[in-house]
Amino acid sequence: MCGRFTLTVTWEELMTRYLTDPESVSPFHVPRYNIAPTQMVTAIIHDGSTNRIGQLQWGLVPSWAKDSSGGAKMINARSETLEDKPAYRMPFYRKRCLIPADGFYEWQKNGNGKQPFRIGLKNGKIFSMAGLYDTWITPGGEKLSTCTVITTEPNRLMEPIHNRMPVILRPADEALWLERQSSSHTHGNHPSHLQSLKELLKPYPAEEMQAVPVSTTVNSVKNDTEDCIRSITGS
Repeated sequence: MCGRFTLTVTWEELMTRYLTDPESVSPFHVPRYNIAPTQMVTAIIHDGSTNRIGQLQWGLVPSWAKDSSGGAKMINARSETLEDKPAYRMPFYRKRCLIPADGFYEWQKNGNGKQPFRIGLKNGKIFSMAGLYDTWITPGGEKLSTCTVITTEPNRLMEPIHNRMPVILRPADEALWLERQSSSHTHGNHPSHLQSLKELLKPYPAEEMQAVPVSTTVNSVKNDTEDCIRSITGS
């Protein structure tokens, strides 16, 4: 699964990575070291004409939900069953997003309990987790926009740590993931387009990633400081 992650870059770095017009949106991001479910997360969507950056609440609440109480349980969506789950089917067809990160946490069981690891790219750069989003209308008429992170089977690096990992997209595939089809086939997506999307839902190459053991400071969602990402190996 993916239950915590980091986005420690500056607003300027984030805008340089995802948007060509930094003046198009007011700054809202600050470096984050321990992003947790139900919090607001940075996300990129495509509105039909251009990419937009903003914030979504982590934990998907389907548009048809009776209330928002189930969102905290829907922080992850299994890639293998997206079309089988009513909550994820339509977002997969129509409402896909990128969730920027520069690391995610996972806990490995050991004799003393669980050791947290921060996993990311060896080059330390920002990467995009594949996500879905939806908008729920509250009883008061307000919009609640939420998201979930798609997970897949682990690569060789992740196998000893956990049996799932987030789907990480290569930069070259991000536009395809965000693309909106105008075809009337399959809820707005041509079958060949859906197949291309499904082919992206695979483990990221292990040789391009690293897992660094970090302090148990990260165990508490109340902690959101650089101490969370500090390696306990001293390297």
